[in-house]
Amino acid sequence: MDVRMFTVGAVQENCYLIRRDGADSALIVDPGEEAPRLLEAIGALGVTLDAILLTHTHFDHVGAVAPVAKATGAPVYCPRIEVPVLQDIMAFVPWPGFGPYESWDPEHTVQGGETLRLAGFDIEVLFTPGHSPGHVTYAMRGEEPVAIFSGDVLFQGSVGRTDLPGGDGPTLMASIESLLSAFDDEAVVYPGHMGLTTLGAERATNPYLTAAR
Repeated sequence: MDVRMFTVGAVQENCYLIRRDGADSALIVDPGEEAPRLLEAIGALGVTLDAILLTHTHFDHVGAVAPVAKATGAPVYCPRIEVPVLQDIMAFVPWPGFGPYESWDPEHTVQGGETLRLAGFDIEVLFTPGHSPGHVTYAMRGEEPVAIFSGDVLFQGSVGRTDLPGGDGPTLMASIESLLSAFDDEAVVYPGHMGLTTLGAERATNPYLTAAR
């Protein structure tokens, strides 16, 4: 698996461009900002974008969805509960000074429990609310090690914030525990902010998880 990480925008969100090694099709997860930079990377690889996968619809994760979708023709997969946010992004930006962002009507919705077959990957969709009401995590079990695109649920040494509308601390911790119980320690976590980590490292050292236990 070839994963390219692009840290974009003022909030330093991680967007991921994913393909099989040498393949001519790819996926993008959470294109938050800097659409020209992302489109340049897609063009440089010479790939067709099969899908745009969204973990959730906070503005820092979806700000470049519309321009990337328009330029590539790739369908957007959005958490079902959060479709209204993607359809009216600026109405849900909690602070001044961000945007403007163009809204989008997603072609597909996900809610957890699905398995998507895209760009040569089998992608398990897991419902992981708590940071936002409809948040999902995308897991690729067929990879060695397993790859988990966790959005803003679990970070390196931290967890997602729960003080935004729809956030809930106990729900978030239950979502994290569901990931810890479903995958082994070697699973690699590709988070929405900060650096890569593994479930084992977070199980052993993440202060929020040790405090919860």
